[in-house]
Amino acid sequence: MPLTVGVQVSERDREVLASWTRSPSLRAGLAQRARVVLLAADGVGTAEIVRRVTLSKPAVIGWKRRYAAEGLAGLDDRPKSGRPVVIDPVQIVLATLEPPPEQLGVTHWSSRLLAAHLGISDFTVSRTWKKWGLQPWRVQTFKFSTDPELEAKIRDVVGLYLNPPDKAIVLCVDEKSQVQALDRTAPVLPLRLGMPEKQTHDYVRHGTTTLFAALEVATGRVTDACYPRHRHEEFLHFLKQIAKAYPRVKLHIVADNYATHKHPAVQAWLAKNPRITMHFTPTSGSWLNMVEIFFGIITRQAIRRGTFTSVKDLIGAIGIFIDAWNERCEPFIWTKTADQIIPRTTRSKVTSIAGH
Repeated sequence: MPLTVGVQVSERDREVLASWTRSPSLRAGLAQRARVVLLAADGVGTAEIVRRVTLSKPAVIGWKRRYAAEGLAGLDDRPKSGRPVVIDPVQIVLATLEPPPEQLGVTHWSSRLLAAHLGISDFTVSRTWKKWGLQPWRVQTFKFSTDPELEAKIRDVVGLYLNPPDKAIVLCVDEKSQVQALDRTAPVLPLRLGMPEKQTHDYVRHGTTTLFAALEVATGRVTDACYPRHRHEEFLHFLKQIAKAYPRVKLHIVADNYATHKHPAVQAWLAKNPRITMHFTPTSGSWLNMVEIFFGIITRQAIRRGTFTSVKDLIGAIGIFIDAWNERCEPFIWTKTADQIIPRTTRSKVTSIAGH
């Protein structure tokens, strides 16, 4: 066939080809071939088509020939030659679900290891894993609560969130211990176009502090204090601070089972202040305490990437963040009922709701 190929396009084919060039969901290659044929049918020369469509000259001539010989069907991709699939994808899945042989000395399969084990390409393994949602390199942890009062405590705490008592305030209280004042060994390189902020890998430790926080569920407001330690003395001092911050109102405080929260001195003070009621989360159930959500927020936004030259500097940064937080805070809204949570926290289930 000569290099110059005349292309005649019927009205029906022209409509189809035009729709291909406008379709946002069609493969880019197919739309590009449609443009080649339409331009050729309009009498545009090969060199000009090459310039407009950014294809090579042999490619343009080849697609013109394919259309002239086969019509629209000639513009589609042809089956590629290659080694046929010689293994059932189910075999790949079943092999993935089994641990690797001990002699390999690995804890989980990689696509290349499994491919070599089965005598296939690692691309075939990766494609099968993606199709079946298998990710052998990932691992998650779980923990069951052994608390004999598990159900009662879940209903108690969740009930406070979903149906708080009238004329009372629900607070979630806990401490974030061992917050480190880390100083980088060189100045931080600021954010630039196309480049993230950069910090040195190594750092200098300037000490630690413990952040005590009380989250008001209805508003998201946080009452805070920082202490060098987190004994029952500090916890009791913080309870007194909370009592002063919320005078003449009943307080329901959610806390975990840390020993200092149940110290005799704390119990004695609570007995003298009956307007304050403690509610304890189940053992290994601190995820029920919503102040943990706030701790995650302050860690990501103010502590983890911070540079602090002293503990005093760290405490100051925490105070600035919490003051700003209280200006823009919003209610923390719990959505799951106790009946939805309880079945997922027992040993009858494979995993726990707690994604620790």
